Amino acid sequence: MKPAAFDYHAPATLDQALDLLREHGEEARILAGGQSLVPTMAFRMARPGVLVDINRIAALAYVTAEGGSLRIGALARHAWFETPVAAGPVGALLAQVAHSIAHAPIRQRGTFCGSLAHADPASEWCATVLALGGTLLLAGPDGQREIAARDWFQGVFSTAIEPGEMLVEVRLPLLEAGWRCGFAEFSRRAGDFALAMAVIALRLEDGVVRKARIALGGIGGRPVLATAAAALLIGQPPGAAIARTAADRAADTCDPQDDIHAPAEYRRDLVRSMVRRALTQAFTA
Repeated sequence: MKPAAFDYHAPATLDQALDLLREHGEEARILAGGQSLVPTMAFRMARPGVLVDINRIAALAYVTAEGGSLRIGALARHAWFETPVAAGPVGALLAQVAHSIAHAPIRQRGTFCGSLAHADPASEWCATVLALGGTLLLAGPDGQREIAARDWFQGVFSTAIEPGEMLVEVRLPLLEAGWRCGFAEFSRRAGDFALAMAVIALRLEDGVVRKARIALGGIGGRPVLATAAAALLIGQPPGAAIARTAADRAADTCDPQDDIHAPAEYRRDLVRSMVRRALTQAFTA
């Protein structure tokens, strides 16, 4: 199939893009990498009347460390993260995750912020931003606003974005000394979407875990925090025993979906394995 008819605009500035969104309302869709939008248009699952191509807005193409945060602009491509963009655990984690995203041609075009805007439950970046406690910066008709990653995901391909708004930046905290990260996912073939994944961020102090976040992706309608499993880690020294205990709690308390790709119980077992592997990485980093 071919996409339904649409009007095409290529603004040169963010203000021009926002004007187009305000003018065309729900008919307009942002085009950045297009690696999710274009296929859905080709199958006519998405039928935007207007495409707003932001690729000419050079001011949105950046990744920079500033004020203790990593700032990621709307045109930062997946491939930019294949080598660490910052020193420390965050840069290393992003590089590890980037290599697990689809295939090289998709990583060259697809964007970090586009993944957050699309909000695919199996998106590696969505779970990563949730685990790191990231913040999303939106621009819209009433100016700019920030929203925490934990409040961004509303359901399958559904976010807290308001009409006329555009996601322009994601901010990730550059974790200080003592923080460790881990990532593990399972897919049937290299480059396929994940059936389950786990992203870990934890801080060790005096030989025990003081803070911990465990994000799960690919198992339901949106990425989620395994708060009960993370709570078990607090005050515990790193090791195989506590990794198994936390992984069991994550599996027992998650709510995986049953679909044509995998039964719910299979995904539950995958959660157990992915959390254990990601924790082992973090403990030994």
